[in-house]
Amino acid sequence: MRTHTRPSPVFAAVLLLVRLSATFATDFPPAQNITWKSTNFKTVLTWGPEPTTEYSYTVEFSQLGRERQRNPHCIRSSRTQCDLSSSLTDLRACYTADVLSVPPEGQALELKEYPFSSSLRFCPYTQTLLLGPSFKLVVSPDQKMTTVHVSDPLTAAFKDGNQLSIRDVFGEELEYRVTYRRNKSTGKKVVTSKLNEVEVPGLDAGESYCFQVQALVRSRPTTSQLGELSQTQCTTSRTLPSWTSTRWV
Repeated sequence: MRTHTRPSPVFAAVLLLVRLSATFATDFPPAQNITWKSTNFKTVLTWGPEPTTEYSYTVEFSQLGRERQRNPHCIRSSRTQCDLSSSLTDLRACYTADVLSVPPEGQALELKEYPFSSSLRFCPYTQTLLLGPSFKLVVSPDQKMTTVHVSDPLTAAFKDGNQLSIRDVFGEELEYRVTYRRNKSTGKKVVTSKLNEVEVPGLDAGESYCFQVQALVRSRPTTSQLGELSQTQCTTSRTLPSWTSTRWV
C-alpha cells in the first residue's frame, strides 16, 4: 500500500512564499509611454510610471536582428529613464528596447520572464534632433555682405576616444541653412551652403540684418532633414563715413 506523507509546516510555508512571490512578480505593472529622446546623438529612453518599492526596471536593447544587451546603469533601477548614448555605437543602425518590470535590488529573481513593454524602432542617424549651432557674424567694409561663421556642434558620440561633431558624423551630407531678414521686417530669405562660412551678399549698406542658422541633412526623412533653429543674432546698423579729400599746403 502506498503511503502519503504530509509536508512539514516549514516546507509548506516556504513553498507558499515562493508561489506568492511568483504571483506578485507577474503582477508588476508593465512600463508605459516608452519614448526615445535624442538630441545631437545624446539618446535617452524614458517611460513611466515611477516604481514603488515592490519592483524596479531593467532595460534591454538591441540592433534589429541581433541579441539583446543591457546597460549596466539601467539594471534593477528605480529611475524611469536610461541614457543609452554610449551603448548605441553604430549610429546608422536601428534599435529597439524593452523595459522589464522586475523585483528590486536585493530580492531574488524567481521567474525567467517578467512583464515588459517594447519601444518603437529608433534610428539615430536619421532621427536624432540636431540642435541649433552657434555662429558669428562678420560684416564687410562696405556693409553689403555679411559672412556667417558657423561652428559645428559637438555630439554625444565618440570614436577612438575623441568626441565627434555633427560634421564628423554626416561629412559632406551636412549643410547649413541661413535664414535672414532686415531687422524689424517679417520678410525672410534663405541661403544654404556645405561650408562653415556662409556668405550673404546683396545687403543694403547701413541696415541691420538678423540671422538664424540650422543644420540640414537632405538624406534624412523630410520630417527630420532640418535641425533646430539657432538663436537670432543681428548686425548693427551703421552709417558709412563720408570721405573728403584734404589738400595739404
